[in-house]
Amino acid sequence: MSETDQNNTASLKIDGKTYELSLLEGTEGDKSIDIRNLLRDTGYTVFDTGYKNSASCSSTITYLDGGQGILRYRGYAIEDLAEKCLFIEVAYLLLHNKLPNREELEAFRVMLEQQALIHEDMIHFFDNFPPNASPMSILSSMVTSLHNFYPEMSGDPLENIDLTATRLISKIRTIAAFSFKKSIGQPLVYPRNDLSYCGNFLNMMFDTPVRPYIVLPEVVAALNKLLILHADHEQNCSTSAVRLVGSAGGNLYASISAGINALWGPLHGGANEAVIEMLEAIHADNNDYKKYIAKAKDKNDPFRLSGFGHRVYKTYDPRGEIIKAACDGILDVLNVKDPLLEIARNLEDIVLTDDYFVSRHLYPNIDFYSGIIYRALGIPTNMFTVMFALGRLPGWIAQWREMREDQDTKICRPRQIYVGAPARKFVPLCERL
Repeated sequence: MSETDQNNTASLKIDGKTYELSLLEGTEGDKSIDIRNLLRDTGYTVFDTGYKNSASCSSTITYLDGGQGILRYRGYAIEDLAEKCLFIEVAYLLLHNKLPNREELEAFRVMLEQQALIHEDMIHFFDNFPPNASPMSILSSMVTSLHNFYPEMSGDPLENIDLTATRLISKIRTIAAFSFKKSIGQPLVYPRNDLSYCGNFLNMMFDTPVRPYIVLPEVVAALNKLLILHADHEQNCSTSAVRLVGSAGGNLYASISAGINALWGPLHGGANEAVIEMLEAIHADNNDYKKYIAKAKDKNDPFRLSGFGHRVYKTYDPRGEIIKAACDGILDVLNVKDPLLEIARNLEDIVLTDDYFVSRHLYPNIDFYSGIIYRALGIPTNMFTVMFALGRLPGWIAQWREMREDQDTKICRPRQIYVGAPARKFVPLCERL
């Protein structure tokens, strides 16, 4: 990030006085006005609900151009990574700012293998959650508790960061699979060293003593792709939560748990569940697309088309295009005939040719087809957001590490505009009417 070469200041005039603010520019042309000293110099803050216009940090991890539909991790196009990489390669890339060579990838794989088991005492925690407990609440609680079993980060949090990162990436899939098994009353399936990262997760989810699970390479490839597409997405709500907690000195486990809880929100990670619920509602209503299109257009109707539009993208979400192609492929391989897929295709065709939606940039996003793939893999709806968290974890860790290593990091403390009552005289209890 550097000051622009020409016209490198913006003038702000307040109460008759002019202030010069530096203009900054990123490597891909992102432009920003530096207001870090605004309050000190002028006595004013900026009012920006939801931080829609505020850059909270500089970062080398992910580049996103919502207008052009571009997404890159560490400079690499998401299309190339999703097509040509394993998830653990992309995790290594996010953590180390380089794609691994064969030796580095093998060493990383071995580390993940060594960290796959969770402490046996943690297994008893699952017994104390009610049967209907949300998998996301279990996941966040278990991740927080990891600090008690592996306290190495109590000293220098960056000293053992590679070990801690690998531990989290490996153990989170075990925790997720165990929580699923507990919820359906099946015995736990422990990780196996002869299976890949994604193959291991699938086996822990679906293997049973009476019906061994067959790990299909096509299914593993589909899961790899889904996790890669979710691996990072710059300063979204959950990533900002990770950085926010980390800025206070919070350890990595606590910070990741905060990200999981932020992701849990229906406006963030819960969107793919909402898509499935919408498609099921249309299916139950005799596939009456026109009815739901009309409801979406009616400003007095609270109904909204789930899986369309994005806070940042103003064109087709590049991840959505990859997911759509993957969805067609995996359903064919598994010979799954899901009526929701046909509904999704028809709904997309209608929306993409309707000026009402096109003018509002309501294109399909990653959530629109991802839920259908998860259904085909046998993953229940209440685990969809957990899958999102598994994919996003390397990005969260990379963002936390970058934040901790940045010498300019300050504890995050947004300001506010107070609109409450002015100063009031206190009235003793005996005098109050």
